[in-house]
Amino acid sequence: MSPRNILFLMTDQHRVDTLGCYGNPTVTTPALDALAADGTRFDRFYTPTAICTPARASLATGLHPFRHGMLNNPERNGGSKDELDDDAPLLWRRLQDQGYRVGHVGKWHIGRERGPEYYGLDGEHLPGALNPFHHPSYEKWLAEHRFPPFAVADPVFGTAANGTGRGHLLAGRLRQPAHATVEAFLTERTLGLLERYAAERQSDGAPFMLSCHWYGPHLPYLIPDEYYDLYDPADVPLPASMAETFAGKPDVQRRYSEYWSADAFDADAWRKLIAVYWGYVTMIDHQVGRLVAALKRLGLWDDTAVFFTADHGEFTGAHRLNDKGPAMYEDIYRIPAVARVPGAPAGRVCDDFATLTDLNPTLSDLAGAPRPERCDGSSLLPLLSGTPAAGGERDQVVAEFHGHHFPYSQRMIRDRRHKLVHNPESTHELYDLRADPHELHNVYDAPAYAAVRRDLTARLYGELQRRGDPAYSWMSYMSDIGGDRAADVDGVAGEVS
Repeated sequence: MSPRNILFLMTDQHRVDTLGCYGNPTVTTPALDALAADGTRFDRFYTPTAICTPARASLATGLHPFRHGMLNNPERNGGSKDELDDDAPLLWRRLQDQGYRVGHVGKWHIGRERGPEYYGLDGEHLPGALNPFHHPSYEKWLAEHRFPPFAVADPVFGTAANGTGRGHLLAGRLRQPAHATVEAFLTERTLGLLERYAAERQSDGAPFMLSCHWYGPHLPYLIPDEYYDLYDPADVPLPASMAETFAGKPDVQRRYSEYWSADAFDADAWRKLIAVYWGYVTMIDHQVGRLVAALKRLGLWDDTAVFFTADHGEFTGAHRLNDKGPAMYEDIYRIPAVARVPGAPAGRVCDDFATLTDLNPTLSDLAGAPRPERCDGSSLLPLLSGTPAAGGERDQVVAEFHGHHFPYSQRMIRDRRHKLVHNPESTHELYDLRADPHELHNVYDAPAYAAVRRDLTARLYGELQRRGDPAYSWMSYMSDIGGDRAADVDGVAGEVS
């Protein structure tokens, strides 16, 4: 494929089951559904870690989180890096070296101080994890258009687990019209860059990569009435995993449920919260549609690849949890991913495993840029073209987690039927996703699954060792991997007498 323009769209904390193209019969997402119909929908797409900053850093660098070292969000940093290394193999630099104009609008969250301008991108650093309602640029835009300022009515709060009163803000009615929201503001900025790039491309032929990263549907769900009340809570099914008892699970999951006061809301309240979350998804889908329409209006549609994905998912009541956190369930690790590349087959559904890390070399290949020496991902272009992946079918995925709110280390391996979660200081987890798709029953200690447990443990150990992830050294001594499969730790165990 020849170098293409690239429009890269990303949401934050986005569940797969909120999109029509992924099977939701109620939520209206026509723009994203149309992209999927015109391109490829990935059904087994995962985040390398379900936390914003490290996931986004893996997209930017093509490296596993433990390799780029940004393991936590800056707001809750447990001692890891605050910024990328200066010599990190950044996607944007490779594209710039290929003559691409590169722009970024919206959520950045890769580091504390350095924003897109630091790396030579067109765009403004909007710091933080949540919608920048009080950022000077947004407030100036509101004033210029005589839009009403940010204000929220009927806020929905949790309850602090220690009895001290109010917990986290989860939702509220935004007293602004939809065209005055931060989502609309970010879309307007993206449209401005898109029109500029289109004009400059006509004069010098230079391609572009333009990213628009919305902050939603991350909680709190602060959206206008028209979307807040768009879906009838009576049409919302509760997650089956709300039947979670935490029996046989790491105790941190129960504590995290208390932290988010998930049980403070009854079934009707949860249906309303989920309905509002769905409304948020539809509101963002409308903005996606505006950008796609602009590509067509500007004559760029036939020469622009469009990618859509999220940094991670969200619980939204699943497993009696909220937000994301120290539990490697599908709700927060499996994410939506749609890619539409001109000339590639349309209407495809890809069943191979893939991750955000793979998008880095994919975009490099699409731009005709050389592959970096340091890259942990593999290009998805063969899959988008409908050809077999190099090295055969992608039949497993490995993910890692290093903590959010507090340090907490986990590793996961998932294949087409089973998932093993290695919790070094706690209860390990094993789920049969065919028999138990909602991951309610931990069968790690079940005799019938002993062979599965040993096989997945050995496979996880081997993959961590191959990657150089230090987590493998603990497994060398503490996991059921079999004496014939445990390598000498750091290559010195057999040399010490």
